[in-house]
Amino acid sequence: MSVGVGERADTERADAARNRRLLLAAAQDLIDNHGAAAVTMDAVAREAGVGKGTVFRRFGSRTGLMLALLDHSESEIQRAYLSGPQPLGPGAPPLDRLLAYGRARLKLTSDHLDILIEAGGAGGDFLNHPVWAASNRHVQILLQQLGFGAQLDVISVAVQSPLNAAAVKHLLEIVGLDLETITAEWEAMVRTLARGVVGT
Repeated sequence: MSVGVGERADTERADAARNRRLLLAAAQDLIDNHGAAAVTMDAVAREAGVGKGTVFRRFGSRTGLMLALLDHSESEIQRAYLSGPQPLGPGAPPLDRLLAYGRARLKLTSDHLDILIEAGGAGGDFLNHPVWAASNRHVQILLQQLGFGAQLDVISVAVQSPLNAAAVKHLLEIVGLDLETITAEWEAMVRTLARGVVGT
């Protein structure tokens, strides 16, 4: 039996989607194990077990690959806090969820720091980033559940500012902190703010 044009097209689309997932997973593994500098087109191709041409055809350049990985990572973090397991996902106490969100956001920011800085301009302006509205709404809901009241614009920006690319770059490269220390100090700040409101 011959394969029809529609079936070939469906197979090609499925192959392309599978290759995309494979390549993005390979790039993320390289970041997790060796840092973002290890993500080259050659390294991703080698990690994924495909030819380098496949990586270029799929993403065009290293920047294209990193932007695609950033978009994928952002989708993953949103899925996690909307419907994923606790403590990031629904069901955990709001302080636990907020702390888990901060840890996840800081890791994402660190993993994609150069791309985020470039995408946000010289200041890495997170307030103008397309994901800000969804993330900010999530943080505001958690702050409201913690008892911060209805006026949350200032406190939500204050809580999230250390998580943005420009702040993380400054703390890593100018102040000389590592990501573990930044995360621990951010968590301590949030716990202190929460104690002041809920007395915990």
